[in-house]
Amino acid sequence: MKKPSVFTQKHTVQPQETAAAIGSGSLEVFSTPSLGALMENTAIQAIKGELSEGETTVGAEIFIEHLRASKVGETLTATAEMKAHEGSSIFIQIEVKNERNDLIGRAKHTRVVVDPEKFMHRLD
Repeated sequence: MKKPSVFTQKHTVQPQETAAAIGSGSLEVFSTPSLGALMENTAIQAIKGELSEGETTVGAEIFIEHLRASKVGETLTATAEMKAHEGSSIFIQIEVKNERNDLIGRAKHTRVVVDPEKFMHRLD
């Protein structure tokens, strides 16, 4: 196994990412589905070094805890750390904090390494 990698990125909450905008709730706050997408994107960046040329990953499992609301315009910091790479499965932990360093969400995420052509061919 290669040395575990960490990736951090900042993200500003956009109006189209609110629960009201995407239909997952009625409030103008960062939606849980949008939090999940931010977490997955951060995880993908953290594990790029694990992949060989021609490989990609697909999400297999994600357990999200959305702990605190975030308003439009707020800057969030997402950090993903690869914990293990066992066979084709990669295990990642993710945390997202707000501008006050409050934890707004955390997740455990599993991604599976695949060959994109073979994966898509199986869908035919």
